[in-house]
Amino acid sequence: MPAVFADLDTGVDDAMALMYLLASAEVDLVGIASTAGNVSAHQVCRNNRALLELCGRPEIPVSLGSEQPLSIPLRTAEDTHGPAGLGYAELADPTAAPTAHDAAQAWIRAARAHPGELVGLVTGPMTNLALALRADPELPQLLRRLVIMGGSFDYRGNTSPVTEWNIHVDPEAAAEVFAAFGERAEHTGELPLVCGLNITESIVLTPQILARLAAAAGTEAATMSPDDDLGTRSAAGNPLIRVLEDAMRFYFEFHHRQGEGYLAHLHDPFAAAVALDPALVTARPATIDVELHGTLTRGMTVADIAGHWGREPNAAIVVGGAPQATRPLAEVFFDRFIERVGVFLRRLS
Repeated sequence: MPAVFADLDTGVDDAMALMYLLASAEVDLVGIASTAGNVSAHQVCRNNRALLELCGRPEIPVSLGSEQPLSIPLRTAEDTHGPAGLGYAELADPTAAPTAHDAAQAWIRAARAHPGELVGLVTGPMTNLALALRADPELPQLLRRLVIMGGSFDYRGNTSPVTEWNIHVDPEAAAEVFAAFGERAEHTGELPLVCGLNITESIVLTPQILARLAAAAGTEAATMSPDDDLGTRSAAGNPLIRVLEDAMRFYFEFHHRQGEGYLAHLHDPFAAAVALDPALVTARPATIDVELHGTLTRGMTVADIAGHWGREPNAAIVVGGAPQATRPLAEVFFDRFIERVGVFLRRLS
């Protein structure tokens, strides 16, 4: 059973990623780092602990991360995720306290406790991981696998014309992480897997797919549409489906305001699925760096696939589904997500 350490900035889609991890029987979720990003680090930490308690797993340790990026002021995304990060969903105050050590130390402790076995997952800015690498430069050699949701490759940005949100919030941290794993490439064949917008924006959740999840959880689904009153609340009998529907409605409304349709991109649950099963995707080795000085391009992820820089690859960019796949990647992912999470939520109801 692989040990997994998740670094989240929870966040609507981070919450769904966390539920996916909890619903996966083959996973030992050994800890969670709370990163400032979608909302403040303290709010993220509260969200993580409250969700774990709602899911019946309060014993999983949650650590508070840095309140600020490495060198710039924090930018948050309440317009996208709601004032508390979970859309319209309201969670009870958690009773469990965060760990006495911070999130950077939590990374190091988890890696040292599971040398060569730990799967790391980052679905927010890489601030905590960068701080952990500063404190323990051997960390890359201790991980079995690292999966990152971040960046955009041969594809537009979602925060500026060229930047993806997680990288944009702390580009210095991302640059340090990619540099550290460039050194790792000399010692191991397994490169960090990077799920950028080029792939995650193909993982499109609709109200119809969310209704399938509710049915799998054994509860009647809401029929959501852009014609509904803003903020209409879920009446589902399953309390966790209520949380997801209330969170996702806010997310649907945001994407609709942006002109993208009444839908949502599930960036983070997809990255969680890749962390547990890399065979789900095809990835292309590359040397990734982050632009830190450009007037118009600061925070842009730049990938050298052809070897122009003369540097070894430091990551593998996810570019599609498995080579042998006969169905679209999004369809494969959602079938897997609904099967796992639906059964999990039914059991908890």
